[in-house]
Amino acid sequence: MMMLLRDLARNVGTAHAQVVPITVFVAVLCLCLVVGHLLEENRWMNESITAILIGLLSGAIILVLSKGKSSHILRFNEELFFIYLLPPIIFNAGFQVKKKQFFQNFFTIMLFGVVGVFISTFIITVGSWWIFPRLNFIGLTARDYLAVGTIFSSTDTVCTLQVLHQDETPLLYSIVFGEGVVNDATSVVLFNAVQKLDVTRLDGKNALHIVGDFLYLFTASTGLGVIAGLLTSFCLKTLCFGRHSSVREIALMVLMAYLSYMLAELLELSGILTVFFCGILMSHYAWHNVTESSRITTRHVFAMMSFVAETFIFLYVGMDALDIEKWKMTKLSFGTLIGIYSTLLMLILVGRAAFVFPLSAFSNYINRRADRTSTITLKHQVVIWWAGLMRGAVSIALAFKQFTYSGVTTDPVSATMITNTIIVVLFSTLVFGFLTKPLIHWLLPHSAANGQQPREGKMPKEDMTVPLLSLEESAATNLLRAKDSLSMLIERPVHTIHSYWRKFDDAYMRPIFGGPSHISSAC
Repeated sequence: MMMLLRDLARNVGTAHAQVVPITVFVAVLCLCLVVGHLLEENRWMNESITAILIGLLSGAIILVLSKGKSSHILRFNEELFFIYLLPPIIFNAGFQVKKKQFFQNFFTIMLFGVVGVFISTFIITVGSWWIFPRLNFIGLTARDYLAVGTIFSSTDTVCTLQVLHQDETPLLYSIVFGEGVVNDATSVVLFNAVQKLDVTRLDGKNALHIVGDFLYLFTASTGLGVIAGLLTSFCLKTLCFGRHSSVREIALMVLMAYLSYMLAELLELSGILTVFFCGILMSHYAWHNVTESSRITTRHVFAMMSFVAETFIFLYVGMDALDIEKWKMTKLSFGTLIGIYSTLLMLILVGRAAFVFPLSAFSNYINRRADRTSTITLKHQVVIWWAGLMRGAVSIALAFKQFTYSGVTTDPVSATMITNTIIVVLFSTLVFGFLTKPLIHWLLPHSAANGQQPREGKMPKEDMTVPLLSLEESAATNLLRAKDSLSMLIERPVHTIHSYWRKFDDAYMRPIFGGPSHISSAC
């Protein structure tokens, strides 16, 4: 048995350079599935923690078999992450999102996911810039500090979402889920904007330049995703692929989603935003244009691809934590490293609290002015704050993109930042993740979640069907209706815009791009 293990370890570095590592990694992925299933009902464990712990165990075994030379099977490449692993994760998030809840809470989600990232990035950047030199950790440039701010502002809400129940706490689930996706997209867009910044002079003009680049990337990326989703829906509706082959319909949806992502990257836009909104548009229109078997298949296929990609990433994080080469390259004392980790964790906690509670109060104020009954309670705010404390795949990928070249560190400062990121991801996922289930069960017991969950107000049914203008009525009546609509738009903007959008969607969009069976014409 030992001879076989030694031969396997020798093959990892010599013969079958690709086949053996991939075989071993796939086997470990299968192990993650089995262990995750067995621990499904465990109060403390979740899929992310399971994958990291198995990654740590696998890394330790490989480290022993390779006699301390390496702890991982495959070398991490940020291009591998951004091109192959990230698209299915984000697309599935858009495809599976509950659109009604998402867009009803769109203002709040954008507050947390966009404004919150800017606040958190500022606090982490300034805090690390001020504290790191006092810990004798020097060598980072101005762009590096700005990158650190964006890297550690990217959250991972998977642990919390696995505990929350969408049917019991729709408002809370919608905000946590929506903020997690928008936060990742905003962090990547802001990171890319920082890369283009002239760091030789940091002033108000450069700050406005960052905001301008961010708005352009955000708008253009969203627009590209909407166009890709509508084009796919139109093709599926007019060409009726399902008459001959449901395989072609599924293939078209997968390839068009991936094409939208790659086009965004080619045009130097945000592929995350593009593929997310492409997923939303496909689930709203294209999903209704395919056969019943394709509908079931697409949901499970996209969810499976997302799950495997996330598990792959957390497995690698566990393995890379034992990378001896990076630890040797840091050349810092143990006390200094502990100080850096503690500083980053403290800045994450402070940066998160600095916007969650104030923005929640602001969101509640806007909801009250709009006569909406949904309120973010203090317990909800604590859960939202806690959900954003964990760092995950995007933080790892951005750190590798900033501080490595094709996954290889070139200097002690870069190696230190990579190990910092990995340790923060490990600590936040394991420690905060372990406490997530008990915390949420304590704050939101099952019965309380059902009884206390505030529901968003609904528009009266007649408001959804009243025409904007009617040629059969007098000019005075139309003017009065327009005046009422304008005042309603000012007082209740979310409901009013949603009402108008539903009318426009039912009258023009669904007949062209598809919709529920009673609206979309059959092939």
